[in-house]
Amino acid sequence: MEAVGNISTAGTDRNGSMARGIEQAGTGAHKAIDKVSDAARPAVDRMASGAHQAVDKVAAVAHQAADTLETKGGEIKEAQTRLVSECSGYVRANPIASIGIAVAAGFLLSRLLASR
Repeated sequence: MEAVGNISTAGTDRNGSMARGIEQAGTGAHKAIDKVSDAARPAVDRMASGAHQAVDKVAAVAHQAADTLETKGGEIKEAQTRLVSECSGYVRANPIASIGIAVAAGFLLSRLLASR
């Protein structure tokens, strides 16, 4: 009987040692994960910060481009209005010359388009 008791105790000690070893391995793995996580956190934070800065720069350039396009669009519209007004004034002041210019332009355009 005593032999059975020793075997049983030895098996329990072996299972207990194995359980402690598994527990220690798990604890060690958790510590390693925490250590790697803590080491990676500053790098991830730097990358995120750099990405935010890049997005901010792109947004600023896009905003500036939109403002410039809006300004230039207004200037072009004003120039168009001024040109139409000047042309209308010239046609009213010189109707015969305007007809001659229109005929000459039409002739040139028809010659250019007919040669193709």
